[in-house]
Order: sequence, then C-alpha cells, then structure tokens
Amino acid sequence: METTNAERFISAYNTIDYSLRTIYDFKRSMSFSDVIRRSVVLNSVVRKYEDDLIDYGRLRNAIVHSGNKDYIIAEPHDEIVTKIEKLAELISEPPLAIDRVGNKEVITISHDMKLNKAMELISRTGYANLPVYDGDKLLGILNARKIINLLGGAIADGINLQDYVTNTDIGQILESMGDDYYFIVADEGLTVDEAMNSFENNRKLLIILITKDGKDSGKPLAIISSADIIDMKKILDVYYVP
Repeated sequence: METTNAERFISAYNTIDYSLRTIYDFKRSMSFSDVIRRSVVLNSVVRKYEDDLIDYGRLRNAIVHSGNKDYIIAEPHDEIVTKIEKLAELISEPPLAIDRVGNKEVITISHDMKLNKAMELISRTGYANLPVYDGDKLLGILNARKIINLLGGAIADGINLQDYVTNTDIGQILESMGDDYYFIVADEGLTVDEAMNSFENNRKLLIILITKDGKDSGKPLAIISSADIIDMKKILDVYYVP
C-alpha cells in the first residue's frame, strides 16, 4: 500500500523529535514546541526553520489527535511533506563538513619561515590561511588579513617593511598576533551544522582546522574558513540539491 502524505509527515516529525531529544538529552516530558525553542541556540537547522517546525508540531497534532489512524483530518501538501522530510534528514543525519565544505589541500609552513616567503606562498597559492607548525606541533594559523594589519602597524611605527618581512620569522608573527581565538581544531566528525554554530557563536573565529581526532598534533585533513559560511548555509537549505 502506498504511504500517504500524512504517514510520511508523521514519520519525519517523529525522526526530528527523537533526534533532537537524543542529541541534546531533552526530557521526554518536554513538549515538541519546547524542544524546538531550546534547540534554536544549539542547532543551525532548527534556528533557521524554527517557525516552520513549530507549525509542523501543530499540524502533527491535527493529524493524530483524532485517535483513528484510518481517519485523516489533515493531509499535508506534497511541498510540506518534502520539506519536513529534508529537515528530518538534516537534523538526524547532518552532513559532515569535511565532505561538503572547506579545502582539503592544506598547505602548512614552518614557524621559522620568514614572513616574505610566507607572503609569496599566499600570493602564489591564493590560500589566505596557513597552519604553522614546529615539528608536529601546531602553533597557530597565519592569516593574510592579520598580516595586513601587522604591516599597517609597522608602517605607522616607521619600520622599514623590506627589513621587517625579510628578517621576521612566522613564529614571531604568531606571538605578536596574540591569542584571540580566531581558529579552532576539530575532528573529522564535525558536521556542517556544528561548523556553522562555531562561526555564529564566535564572531572572531576565522578558521576551523580539521584533524582526524581533533588534536593539534594530528595531520591537517581540511581547513574551513569564514568564507565557507555561504556554502554551509546552502547545504542547510531544505531546497538545496547537491
């Protein structure tokens, strides 16, 4: 027997309800609308489609409250069913960031490289963010925008730029940048939703470096920048077709 729109809708609704309660350890006694509202600060998909999900909760009640499975008092339109099924997929099986966004060709540099050589590398490759290592230890991320800020400061201080870029090690540059949380390291299980949340919750964040286990001593597998936010938003769109 062909599955009806109402049955497909209820199945997707139950998937969303179960997934959010399981992922965020919400109590069984909590209503669906409360689950959605509490998930808004935790999940980018829910945050984007909060109003729709609240409406779907009301529609679900209209469908099942008759107490008779064979008597459907509200049959959802095809578009609504398709949308809630896509939401259920995005929430229950969120796409991995390493598979969908970012750059998997990660160019790394050594802490003792001179600034001028690093700038040439950035210019030649077009990569604006270069992980800096001392052996196997990640020291930080050399960011092109931050280099420009440093050079502007050097000009303001009357420093000879040619001498500055020729004689300054990248390690010294990282020390002068300070620790302002502009990059984090995550494991390969990072989802697109989690990556989006990281950028939304930390406006200073420029880079997410992905390693297998999320440790800074691991081999870099991919790098995600704030420039990838547009692509991530597309992926979390219920009408996006990869």
